[in-house]
Amino acid sequence: MTSRAVEDLLRELAPQVLGVLVRRHGQFYACEDAVQEALLAAAVQWPEQGLPDHPRSWLVTVATRRLTDEWRSEHARREREVAVAVRQPAYAAVAPPADEEPPSADDTLRLLFLCCHPALPVSGQVALTLRAVGGLSTAEIARAYLVPEATMSQRIRRAKQRIEAAGARFTLPSPADRDERLGAVLRVLYLIFNEGHTASSGEALHRVELTGEAIRLTRELRRLLPDDGEVAGLLALMLLTDAHRAARTGPDGELVPLAEQDRSRWDRDAAAEGVALVTEALTWSAPGPYQVQAAIAAVHAEAPTAEDTDWRQIVALYRVLERVAPNPMVTLNQAVAVAMVDGPRAGLALLATLDADGRTAGHHRLAAVRAHLLDMAGDRAEARAAYLAAARATTSLPERRYLEVRAARLAGERPR
Repeated sequence: MTSRAVEDLLRELAPQVLGVLVRRHGQFYACEDAVQEALLAAAVQWPEQGLPDHPRSWLVTVATRRLTDEWRSEHARREREVAVAVRQPAYAAVAPPADEEPPSADDTLRLLFLCCHPALPVSGQVALTLRAVGGLSTAEIARAYLVPEATMSQRIRRAKQRIEAAGARFTLPSPADRDERLGAVLRVLYLIFNEGHTASSGEALHRVELTGEAIRLTRELRRLLPDDGEVAGLLALMLLTDAHRAARTGPDGELVPLAEQDRSRWDRDAAAEGVALVTEALTWSAPGPYQVQAAIAAVHAEAPTAEDTDWRQIVALYRVLERVAPNPMVTLNQAVAVAMVDGPRAGLALLATLDADGRTAGHHRLAAVRAHLLDMAGDRAEARAAYLAAARATTSLPERRYLEVRAARLAGERPR
């Protein structure tokens, strides 16, 4: 079995195995560490020795052995309580224990809610979701976010400690709390996707491992919650956005804006799936922010060329989005659509409302959009200054290079 196939299987099994251990023993912190060690052992052994007859049971046994060894060193009484779990060799291809619980479809959902516990900061929610539910190692998460492994390890450790301190239980939230907690889960998955779609720092524009994992986890959430329109909307939005990936960069890795992309390079299967998902969800679900954003992305996807884009429909959808989820980034994107319908000065007037908003003041995207609209309006000097301001503010090297090239062209310079 190839290493890639093993990795895919382990990511599928990770939440199932963690769910079994937490349901049996509680203590999320210790169980999660034990499962990570079992996943590492499998990643090393399975490609060389072959897949065991019962991969999930193998992982449960190895993780339980690790857990028992840890408890044995700290609390002698734990050895008596779980001694049965260590009677088989840790690395044997074991048959399923007779009393092992069947896989629970709710385990992944419980883990997602647990990892997105309100006691955690967003950075902790993201890291813990990728590790506990996604099955990524600490090193993989650290590489994806361009931070040292020790930093990410500390972040994950603090997140687990906060969950333990908060007394969080491995249960689904009450109906009264579910919508709020589900909102946090969707936000975390979208944050993971966005970091992969446009990396906040570094040389690369994309981090495919993050977009791929966000889509995979959202597909799983959709399987568990098929009647939730916002889950369907988020999956549709991810698919429609990721469909552009191949066309977003040129031969040298330079950023290519939407209007200049070669649409023959778009992933039409992903786009069609996204359009179908959001179209179907909107027939029975009240429109939420992810569904409306997916509907906007669908309008772009259905336009054969940039010139064929139905900007009036997009403006109307942004007005809906502004009502259901007002925030400055919505206004920022809406300004572009308004400029395409009513002219760049109308878009600039809308942008001006964000200058006093602390959430966007100084943000490179505000300066970049302003530069684009000033360029459309023919104010070359002001547009160039705004492009350079945006370039100075971004930490993404592909974005910086793109903005500097636009500024250089306005000055009649040769791009470097």
